Order: sequence, then C-alpha cells, then structure tokens
Amino acid sequence: MEAVIDIQHISKSFGQHEVLKDIDFTVHKGEVVSIIGSSGSGKSTLLRCINLLEKPSGGMIIYKGENILDGKHNVNSYRTKLGMVFQQFNLFNNHNVLENCTVGQMKVLKRSREEAEKVSMRYLKVVGMDQYVNAKPKQLSGGQKQRVAIARALSMEPDVMLFDEPTSALDPEMVGEVLKVMKELAESGLTMLIVTHEMEFAREVSDRVVFMDKGVIAEEGKPEQLFNHPNQERTREFLKRTLGSNV
Repeated sequence: MEAVIDIQHISKSFGQHEVLKDIDFTVHKGEVVSIIGSSGSGKSTLLRCINLLEKPSGGMIIYKGENILDGKHNVNSYRTKLGMVFQQFNLFNNHNVLENCTVGQMKVLKRSREEAEKVSMRYLKVVGMDQYVNAKPKQLSGGQKQRVAIARALSMEPDVMLFDEPTSALDPEMVGEVLKVMKELAESGLTMLIVTHEMEFAREVSDRVVFMDKGVIAEEGKPEQLFNHPNQERTREFLKRTLGSNV
C-alpha cells in the first residue's frame, strides 16, 4: 500500500511538558484510521503536528518520499494537501456557505470563481448542503455548519482528510448527520485520519484503530482485534471505561 504520510519519531513538548513521545505512524492511501484515547493523551496534538499547526519538537514527516520538516519545503503547499475539519467548524461568519467553500480554492489553488463554485457545489451536494448555498453560518445548526466545514475541506481536493473530534461540539441529535456523511466518505475510498470519541463509529468505519495513552501509541490494530481482544491492559481499561463492557 502506498504511504500518504509517514510519521517517524515525532515528539512534541510544550515547555517541560512532553505531549508526544517518539511517535511512529503511517497513513496509507485509501485507508481510514481512527485515533482514540483519553483527553490529554496527545491525539489532537498529533493531528496538529501532522498538518503543522503545531511544529513538532523532533522527528520527521515524510510526504511523497520527502521530509517536510527539513526546512526546504513550502509548508503552505504541503498544508493544501491535507483537509482539516475542526471541532468548532471555523467557518467565516461574514461569508455565505458557497463563499466559505470557494475562498480557499481561489486564494490558494488559484482557481477561477466559476471553477471553484462548480467544485464547491459538487461537495456541498455530497454532504447534503447544496440547498443552503446562500445561508450564513449563523443561520445554520451545528450539524449543518460541520457538514459545510467538511465540504469546504473536500473542495480543496486534498490527499488526506484530518478530522479533529468533529462531533464533540455538537448536540447529541446532530452527531448522527455528521457521522453519516463521514461514513459515506470512508466508503468512497477517501484517505481519512479521525480523532474521535465515537467508539461505535470508529469500530464500524476504520481499517485501523490507534489507541494513544500519555503521549505514546499504546496499541494499534484492526477494529475487531483492538475492540474485542486488546493486548494491552491500559487499552482494556480505557475501553471498559468508555464502552462499559467487559473487554
């Protein structure tokens, strides 16, 4: 399988606090990988290091065979290859839905307005938001905002989509609509890296699940193996706490 991103020996410290410790991790083309773990285990920091919203303290990020952290690469150009969906949507409140999806394409990818709108409409349709092109974010529910945020990221046509707890800021009744869209994307063959606390979703859609604990990857494997037969005691404890089952 072709590696899209290969993380080698990544570490990250904030002052004296080491949040990530010697992480090795690969995402392959067409793979859906979910990262699970307690709050503070380093999941979101790992995602933010991968797209360089945080600069790793050490290690390498290999993208298309080259180390992005060697100082010779255009970080912004690399970032355009990674679609990012945040907890808090991060939509532009003064732009309508369509403009939210076109502005990045026109500015960064230098697409014409006509082309950008065509691409945006395609992805707004995918997430079921094509009827809302003229709405401003304040007129939308949380679930609708998150679906627009997903369409905006998809409109950049990235190599991999990164999701950072995409449902954690949503009311419970809106979680389902966002997970449904993500499940459809996973089934379409999109490469996805998802930090999530939605265990059933991770079990259902992932090719691989990674369990992080205290800044390290404690265990990883296929969902069936990790959820039903975890090797590590701390994985078992975490699953027991979150699923309430006798793992």
